[in-house]
Amino acid sequence: MTSAPATEAADARYQGFDTWRDDAILAALLEGQQRALNSVAAAIPALSQAARAAAERLAGGGRLIYIAAGSPALMSLADALEIPQTYGVAYDRIVLVLADGEGIAKRLNGMREDDAEGARADMAAVGVGPGDCVIATSASGSTPYTVAGMMAAREAGAVTIGIAGNAGAKLLEAADIGVLLDAGPEVISGSTRMGAGTAQKAALNMLSTLMGVHLGHVYDGLMVNVKADNEKLRGRAARIVTKITGVDTAAAVRALELSGGEVKPAVLIAAGVTTPAEAGLLLGQTKGNLRMALAKIGATTPAI
Repeated sequence: MTSAPATEAADARYQGFDTWRDDAILAALLEGQQRALNSVAAAIPALSQAARAAAERLAGGGRLIYIAAGSPALMSLADALEIPQTYGVAYDRIVLVLADGEGIAKRLNGMREDDAEGARADMAAVGVGPGDCVIATSASGSTPYTVAGMMAAREAGAVTIGIAGNAGAKLLEAADIGVLLDAGPEVISGSTRMGAGTAQKAALNMLSTLMGVHLGHVYDGLMVNVKADNEKLRGRAARIVTKITGVDTAAAVRALELSGGEVKPAVLIAAGVTTPAEAGLLLGQTKGNLRMALAKIGATTPAI
């Protein structure tokens, strides 16, 4: 009899769990979440490598493609949908290949997790190629849909990142960059939406945020490529321009009006650049890096 992988193992500590007091159950669940988060620390070197690979592909005109099934698909969906608004990456450059497709918003269907041929067809349908970066996430690291889709992407020349919770998992071994999230057994055996899901959420957030940094979309702790498409985000954009340049709110709003709401050129205009065209030229010369563009005109961020 083979032993269960860590993500499926039953932990003896939770014997009689269903008979415990509510506060003890909740404390155990919280401890499981904390343990899962702690597991991400060991993955930082791999996540750093993964973020650089993703940034290089996007900077080169490629796409970031997520593939997953079940609960990891929900984590992938949450991460992918935020990137265009947070970092201004074009929507068509972030692609989701999920076992349940658009139906994931209504229900999870476990049957497609085993559909390896379907995964290969789904990858072919999005035209995966050498310019792309693929992030494949699976708690066990053996989900047929996710493994087959990632391998098809690698065969097509894409760089592949595999995220899984079991050492030696096929997904990790087949990926160009393997990210092990060893969160250990779940409090509820096999319920990988819990600890494993928390670790995946943190790892994906960290990976995509560092990717945004490498793409030049972060200045200090500010999202300078944010897509300001509502009142809250327009207010945030004005505050970013003010914080970086020291101009007042009225001047920041005028700069944003001139830039069509884009924060990076608005910052440069507020810092003294004459026209949006000149700001665009500067950003082109620095590959969108605002700090480098400001340095070119001798501007500095005011002391806080």
